[in-house]
Amino acid sequence: MSDDWRARARKLPKGNLFDDFSVGQVFEHHWGRTLNEGDNTLFSTLTLSYNPLYFNAPYARVHGHRKIVINPMLVFLTVFGLSVEDLSEAGGLFLGVDNLTFHRRIYPGATLVARSTVEDKRESQSRPDSGIVTWHTEGFLADGDQGLVVDFRRSNLIPKRGTAK
Repeated sequence: MSDDWRARARKLPKGNLFDDFSVGQVFEHHWGRTLNEGDNTLFSTLTLSYNPLYFNAPYARVHGHRKIVINPMLVFLTVFGLSVEDLSEAGGLFLGVDNLTFHRRIYPGATLVARSTVEDKRESQSRPDSGIVTWHTEGFLADGDQGLVVDFRRSNLIPKRGTAK
C-alpha cells in the first residue's frame, strides 16, 4: 500500500476556539442519548457503584421506583459528553465542574438532550495563547416532558485562534 495518502492528509480543526465564544451565547447540542439498562449496569459495575437501585429491579420497586434507577453519575457524564463537540473539543485543560445539581431521577429508556450557555470568558494570565471559558450546561429529558434532569457549570482553558495545534 502506498504512503501517498499520508502526504495528502491534513488535520481538520475541531471544536470552537476562545475567540468563537461570547458571553450569553447558547448552544443547543445536537446529539441526544438514550440510556438503557445495559449502559447503567455496565457503568455502575465499572465504577464500583454497587447501590442496588442501579441494578436490582425488585429492590428498586420496594424503595418506591417503578424500575431500576439510572446511576446519576452516568446521567451527569452523558450530558457532559453531549456538550464536548461544541464547547471543548478544540482542546485545552479541563478546569473543573461547579454547582452540579441533580433535579430528578431517570429510568432506562430516557433520552437526554443538552443545552449550554456561555457564562464567562476571560484571558488567561499565565497562558497568553489561551483563555478561560465557563459554561452553564443543562440536561433535559427529550420525551416531550422537557424536564430539567441535571445542571452544572464547567470551565476549560481554550486555545485562541492562531495558537491551536
